[in-house]
Amino acid sequence: MSAAAAPTWDPAQYLRHAGHRARPFADLLARVPDLPGDAPRIADLGCGPGNVTAVLAERWPTARITGYDNSPEMLADARAHAGPHLDFAHADVRTWTPAEPYDLIVSNAALQWVPGHADRFADWIDGLAPGGTFAFQVPGNFGSPSHRLLRELADRHGLDGTLRHGDAVLTPAAYLERLTDLGCTVDAWETTYIPLLSGEDPILDWVKGTALRPVLTALADDPAATEAFLAEYRAALRTAYPAGPHGTPFPFRRIFAVAHKEAR
Repeated sequence: MSAAAAPTWDPAQYLRHAGHRARPFADLLARVPDLPGDAPRIADLGCGPGNVTAVLAERWPTARITGYDNSPEMLADARAHAGPHLDFAHADVRTWTPAEPYDLIVSNAALQWVPGHADRFADWIDGLAPGGTFAFQVPGNFGSPSHRLLRELADRHGLDGTLRHGDAVLTPAAYLERLTDLGCTVDAWETTYIPLLSGEDPILDWVKGTALRPVLTALADDPAATEAFLAEYRAALRTAYPAGPHGTPFPFRRIFAVAHKEAR
C-alpha cells in the first residue's frame, strides 16, 4: 500500500470487537514453544493498541517486550499497558530490522498491511537467537464478500488503489515453504472463525476498525462522499450477511505460521 494511502487508525473503534480479534492471537501463542533463557527478548510487530502485547507479558512475565507500530494513535493507547519490562516504540514493519537477538518475534493481524512482507522474513529469522521463534497470524478473508464488495465499491467511487487486494497474504503452504527454506521448523495452518456479531450493521462496525480505514482516511475531508459510500456499503453488507434470530454470523478465515529456529 502506498504511503499516500496509509490509514489513520481509531483505537476505540478497533477495540469494539477486541474479544473476537484477540482469539486468533491466543490460538497462535498456544503453538509457540517455550522460549530460551530466563529473561527472553520479545518483539511484537504491529502492536496496535497494545492489548495483545500485554498478553505476552502475562505469558512470559520475566521477558523484556517491545511493541512496535507506526501509528501515533495506536501507540498513544498502547503506552497505557507499559510496565517495567514492557514498552512501545515507533517503527515501520516494512523496514524494521532487529538491532539485537530476539527469542520471539510475533505479529498479530499486521503483516497484511505490508506489501511483500514475506521478503522480510530472512532478516527477522536472522535476528532470532538460536532456538528462537517467529510467529504470526494474518486475516485470510480478502476473497470474502466483506472485502470483495469493499474493493468493487471503492473502484466505482474512484478510489481504486486505495485498498489491499486478494494477494495481500500468502497461502499457509506458501508461508511454510518460505520459512522452511530459511532453515526453520514450521507449523502452518488456517482456521475459519464464525463470530456471532450483535447490534445493528455489525459487519460494517467490524470493518470500520480495520479494512475500511483506508477509505475513511481517503474521504475524511468529504463528509457527504463518506456518507454516500457507507450507505451503499451498508446495504451490500446487509444482503451478503443477513442477520439471523441470534445475531449475524461473520465467517472469518485466519492464516497462522510458527517458525522455530534451530538451537546451536
